[in-house]
Amino acid sequence: MIVSSILDRIGNTPLVRLREVTKGLPAGVEIYAKLEYFNPGGSVKDRAAYHMIKAGIASGELTRDKIIMDPTSGNTGVAYAMIGAALGYEVELVMPANASQQRKDIAQAFGASLTFSSPFDGSDGAIRLAHKIYKESPGRYFMPDQYNNPKNPDAHYMTTGVEIWEQTRGLVTHFVATMGTSGTAMGTSKRLKAYNPGIVCIGGQPRDALHGLEGLKHMPSSIVPGIYDEASLDSVFWLDTEPAYDMVEKLGRDEGLVVGYSSGAALCACLELAKTLEKGVIVTIFCDHGDRYFEGMRW
Repeated sequence: MIVSSILDRIGNTPLVRLREVTKGLPAGVEIYAKLEYFNPGGSVKDRAAYHMIKAGIASGELTRDKIIMDPTSGNTGVAYAMIGAALGYEVELVMPANASQQRKDIAQAFGASLTFSSPFDGSDGAIRLAHKIYKESPGRYFMPDQYNNPKNPDAHYMTTGVEIWEQTRGLVTHFVATMGTSGTAMGTSKRLKAYNPGIVCIGGQPRDALHGLEGLKHMPSSIVPGIYDEASLDSVFWLDTEPAYDMVEKLGRDEGLVVGYSSGAALCACLELAKTLEKGVIVTIFCDHGDRYFEGMRW
């Protein structure tokens, strides 16, 4: 395959059936994971980042003299950096100082500059600092504002939801996604329900304000993204850190899938859901690869 740009490889990621970790579930229940680390930037965030940047160019808000700048916990920042490098835009990222070193290194390898917010304030600290920087330098930056930009969920409405429907040949019955900005959950759920209102869509968020699931938001204690609409979900699952970590190890050993913590958490939610069903096709999102977390992984 020959492509004109690496950006042409965003989307159309594989859907894999999980077999070993699902042993013991009811015979009529299947669980599938969409492997978003097959995107060129290595995560699901490539989709939304590219959609928002293209919209900024089309509207005239993003011009050649502006720097792309946004708050990020890591993956969206890597996506901005990759896309900026491919399109010729300068990128400045605002992220918590305790974001994984691998994500910092990857973003810098694409030429992005990094500004760090307090490690104690999580993604909310990065959001506040980014808005401060933006307001203090009028005309200098293009800020996609991933937490509030409707183009974020729209990217998943246009791509992720369509791909899941087509890859399962319309047989998907349940969709589960963890939530940070919530764009993946919102956009994909909306598209799947447009195909079939009976599809059950579930969002997952950490049970506690202090958690180890990097990139995910505990909505009750955080700045709630403007794109988040809990009413559009059928239910919300509460996610625990330790089981998610354990599941990441199990996926590596038993399925040959080395993924990030949010993917482990998503699968934990899927398995709990599966126990309540006699029949169903559950699809979830594995947001990124585990190599972005090796520094902190116990194994």
